Amino acid sequence: MPDLPAILGTDVAGVVTEVGAGVTTLAVGDEVYGMAGGVRGLPGSLAEFMTADASMLAKKPRNLSMREAAALPLVALTAWEGLVDRANLQPGTRQKVLVQGGAGGVGHIVVQLANALGAEVYATASKAKQELVRKLGATPIDYTKTTVEQYVQQYTDGKGFDVIYDTVGGDTLEASLGAVRHYGRVVSCAAYETHNLATSSFRCADISGEFVLYPMLSGERRAHQGAILRKLTERIETGEIRPVLDPRRFTLDTAMEAHDAVEKGANVKVVVDVVTAA
Repeated sequence: MPDLPAILGTDVAGVVTEVGAGVTTLAVGDEVYGMAGGVRGLPGSLAEFMTADASMLAKKPRNLSMREAAALPLVALTAWEGLVDRANLQPGTRQKVLVQGGAGGVGHIVVQLANALGAEVYATASKAKQELVRKLGATPIDYTKTTVEQYVQQYTDGKGFDVIYDTVGGDTLEASLGAVRHYGRVVSCAAYETHNLATSSFRCADISGEFVLYPMLSGERRAHQGAILRKLTERIETGEIRPVLDPRRFTLDTAMEAHDAVEKGANVKVVVDVVTAA
């Protein structure tokens, strides 16, 4: 929990109104987006104005609205760091990637990014979200009807997936450790429990955790996340990646309702609209 009083909100999209001395990458009037506050004393985005580290921001993709851009930084950075930085997924290698929770906030971006990088993408989702996963570019797997052993056999001839990105954790992460191929890679952004690594160890598989907030908390590698956003912008502007937003609209006055919606399992990304009087 942050020290109170605190301004929450990690993701932001808006217009630069002032720049500090030495800032050369951005100028007043630029439309930007980023993940730049809301934790450990850093002012968050649930406000009319926000002070942010310029190295953690990038110019907003021209083909996205402010609402769409605000929905992206945390989930897109989590997707990129997991797939590219941790799993080392390279463009055009046609690796088989399994996304656990492919219709969720992080998962639906992982699916699109993996697809953009040329992977053969599969994603688990509930029956109600199978069509969404398909539209995002993955082969959907209904985890309520298909066992891990069954889909590993069906889609990899029993060899296992080259890369597994887990966004669910718990039993799903545990199952993923046995669904990766020999010398494959498992990445999780939801590894909050104790797990038996024997199965994946015997497969000589690499296992990585992804915690996207660490640069904000520690001050390390903040500029790297800004650089990732610039690379993501290129993908977004070519139409390879686009966020799916919860259709409900929230404002500062109803921000608590937005948080409640997230806690109750809102579909994909929830955005709070803030319009300044200036």
